Amino acid sequence: MRMYEENTTEMCEALASDLRKHKQEAIIMEVEFLKNDLRHTLMCLREWCKPDEPEKSLVNIMDKVRIYKDPYGVVLVMGAWNYPMQLTLLPLAAAIAAGNCVILKPSEISPATAKFIADTLPKYIDNDCYQTVLGGIPETTELLKHRFDYIFYTGSTRVGQIVHQAANKYLTPVTLELGGKSPCYIDNTADISITTKRVLWGKLVNSGQTCIAPDYILCTKEVQTKFVEEARKILDEWYGKNPQESPDLCRIVNQTNFHRLTTLLKSGNVAIGGKSDVQDLYIEPTILIDVKPSDPVMQEEIFGPILPVVNIENAYDAINFINSRDTALVMYIFTLDTQVQDLFVNGTQAGSMCMNDTIMQYAVDSLPFGGVGNSGIGAYHGKYSFDSFTHKKSCLIKSFNLLGENLGSSRYPPYSEKKTNFCTLLLKKRGGLSTKYLSYMLFFGLGVATTFLINNLSKKKLF
Repeated sequence: MRMYEENTTEMCEALASDLRKHKQEAIIMEVEFLKNDLRHTLMCLREWCKPDEPEKSLVNIMDKVRIYKDPYGVVLVMGAWNYPMQLTLLPLAAAIAAGNCVILKPSEISPATAKFIADTLPKYIDNDCYQTVLGGIPETTELLKHRFDYIFYTGSTRVGQIVHQAANKYLTPVTLELGGKSPCYIDNTADISITTKRVLWGKLVNSGQTCIAPDYILCTKEVQTKFVEEARKILDEWYGKNPQESPDLCRIVNQTNFHRLTTLLKSGNVAIGGKSDVQDLYIEPTILIDVKPSDPVMQEEIFGPILPVVNIENAYDAINFINSRDTALVMYIFTLDTQVQDLFVNGTQAGSMCMNDTIMQYAVDSLPFGGVGNSGIGAYHGKYSFDSFTHKKSCLIKSFNLLGENLGSSRYPPYSEKKTNFCTLLLKKRGGLSTKYLSYMLFFGLGVATTFLINNLSKKKLF
């Protein structure tokens, strides 16, 4: 926490160097996000570390049943380049909170941030327990040859598969925070002005280089016309007549990604934007219409400021379209119709969902964030981050209480029908009755009975 508080300016400067990220985006989406997550952890850590005491069955009524939280050991945390501070340091903090040692590997694609982390982190935390490794593919490949107790990776599905394969050699558990094409459905009940602002902000923050950005829109032609008309006004209001001159737009991270994105601009027809400048790594906020499902822009995660619109007739068509593709990391639904909302909740699968907004579900620390299928394995944020780096060690603590031993003695040979029936009775699951406090009640009852018996015997003697 001291590192964040004492180096906020330096963190923003590194992000500006790597992505030309505006200070507001750097503060809100990365620096303050890290601080708030860590404040939450510091406030709750003592409670999270306590052993859980789950429900007990009747057969264990006299025993203690606990779940201890153990660190895995030495974990590898591999960060991503698009939010290089947040996506590297947040899981690091969670791994530390859970008691692990950490090898940290920042992304080489955001070199200023990687250098800041490597230079600054050793000044604040134990260098024997926490090490930062810089480098590219050769260094990452070498790291993955080693045996770790846990691996946490954020990045592309393609590299995630490589990490998963390396982890399989040692049966190492993993969290893989990947990506995918997150759909955005809009119907005619949504407030088009507010919807357009929320969709465009979610798409254009960090110049679209966000794993949870709305990747494409599904809507009718009627909604499309209203959306494009509103988007034209909003983009002019936000970034001016020449968006390239706006200080509020990030740049594409490198030429490789720039050239990949410019090829996607050839899909469909450009309704808004479409300009680019390779020297400035600039791509204008772009909306594509008349896009076909087979177009190149619909075959991969876009990860840039390009928003294609695919026309459908209704919610059922949208659901069929979504279900025909790989499972999304996030699904965005803009509708006031609760029945339509329920259709998507119950009829589709995604890592998470957000109704009538974009990105904002990520900031709710009581919600787990993670993918499913091709979009990832595992989840984190808040307590879920602590849980990701923690092994739940179950423990049954038996006593030598004679009553408990007598109840359990039917398990011993010689076996008989009577013992079998008694064991069955003890092991049988019973609904509607909590056994959490039953042992206390049992001992209380025995105490009352004993007191009653002693009093009666005393009275008889006195008589």
